[in-house]
Parts: sequence; C-alpha cells; structure tokens
Amino acid sequence: MSTLAYQRLSKKPLIFLRLTGVKVEEFQRICSRVKPHWQEKVESQKKCSGRRSPLNYFEDKLLALFIYYRTYVTHEFVGYLFGLHNANICRLFKKLEPIVARKITIKKDRRLTQDEVIKILADVTEQPIQRPQKKSKRKQTYSGKKKRHTQKVELVIQENGQILSVSHSYPGRRHDFRIRKEQKPLPRDAEKYVDLGYQGLQKLTSHVVLPFKRRKNTPLTDEQKQHNRQQASFRMKIEHKIREIKVFKILAEIYRNFGKKHHLRFNIIAGVLNLRHGF
Repeated sequence: MSTLAYQRLSKKPLIFLRLTGVKVEEFQRICSRVKPHWQEKVESQKKCSGRRSPLNYFEDKLLALFIYYRTYVTHEFVGYLFGLHNANICRLFKKLEPIVARKITIKKDRRLTQDEVIKILADVTEQPIQRPQKKSKRKQTYSGKKKRHTQKVELVIQENGQILSVSHSYPGRRHDFRIRKEQKPLPRDAEKYVDLGYQGLQKLTSHVVLPFKRRKNTPLTDEQKQHNRQQASFRMKIEHKIREIKVFKILAEIYRNFGKKHHLRFNIIAGVLNLRHGF
C-alpha cells in the first residue's frame, strides 16, 4: 500500500502545498487538463490490464511527479513513498512528462502587439550542474560568475507577470547577450527592461532600457542613480518570478539528470505558474 495518496493528502492543504509546490485547487485544474490525454494516449493502448499498481489512480501518478519536482529527491525515495521500485517511477515519469508538457506549458501568442505588450522584462537564470567528465564540456559549462559548472535559461515575462517565453538550456559559459541573440526577437515596439548583461541589445532593437554603468573615473550623477533605482525596483518583477520557479528544487539545486529534459521541465513549471496567475 502506498505511503502517500492524493485522497488523504488533499485533506491537508498546507502539507499538500509544501510537498508539491501547488495548491490543491491548482492541482485539480492541472489534473482535469492532463487526465483525459493520459487516458487516451496511455490507458486506452494497454493490451491487458495486468496486475494492479500501487498508483492505480491518475491523481497519484501526477502527485508523484510534482513531489519529485518540488523536493528533487531520488527516484528510489519517491518509489519508497509510493510503494514502487525506482525503475517503475522512472518509466512513469518518462510517459507522463511529455503529456503534461502538452497541456501545461507556455502558450505562444503570435498576436502580441504594442497595445498588448507595453513593457517586458528579460533575464537569465543559472542553475548548478554536476561536473562534466569530458574536459571540453567542463570548459563550456564553467561559469566565471558563479565559479562552478552551470547551465543557463533566459526568461521573458510581461509586466503583469505572465511568462512569455523560456529559452533552451545553454552552458554556463555562454554570455547572456549571446543567448538573447539566438532567441526569437522581442516585440519591436515594446519597452524592454534588461540588466547590464544585455549590453549591445540597444544596437539590435529599439526601446531598450539599460541601467547606467559606473566607470572608474566617472561617478554616476544623481539622475543616473535615480534611474538605476527605479529600474531595479521595476525589474524585481522578474526576480520574483525566478524565485517562484526555484521553489521547485529540480530547477534550483544541482541538476543531476540528463540535460535534454531540462527544457521540458522548465516549460512545465513555467506553465504551472502561468496557470496559477490566470494566464
């Protein structure tokens, strides 16, 4: 019998939030979107019923995935909580994650205009990774800023907090501005608030708002300092969004999995946050 079950855990909302990173109501909305697709793609294609699984209900399967995202414990640990072998947990996540990504992900809105998007914010977040075995990869992933091996993801949000796009994962040595140049251009007429890691963006597009940089023999004026304070206050919106994402420890602690799934999981969690805030 499983140590954890959705029916029991959902009666304790605070514990449910701390274990999964989402509220019971949010979990139910996610489940209502994903469950029909799971039944169509997986359950209906089973050739025989087989023996009864400890995770017989779809809610329990989804619960196991969100506990994994929130706590980032090993598959063995999750399997022990739900009465399964770690190999079964691995196979479950392999089937479940692509289906969740199809229904809970960033909605690409191609109709964005100047009236719909007035102010947008962009920033790059870094996550530590395990030290690569190959010397060439160690050099590519070493971040001089963090003094460790990392991977980077660029996040673009709207002024109201809606996540507009999530970039692919890049090695930690890749510069923030270079990552931006490899992504889809931002709406031309929107005001773009970025930090000093994006120096040079003003040459590629218009309406770029950058902080003033203090030079060795040229101190900033009072007006420039005021501008920097106002911009920093406004850019806290994207810092808070990154903090929301990193509540899920799978995107905050040292990433132990294969890199090719990192983008998929980042998109799922970004989609969960958009759903939480009504986007």
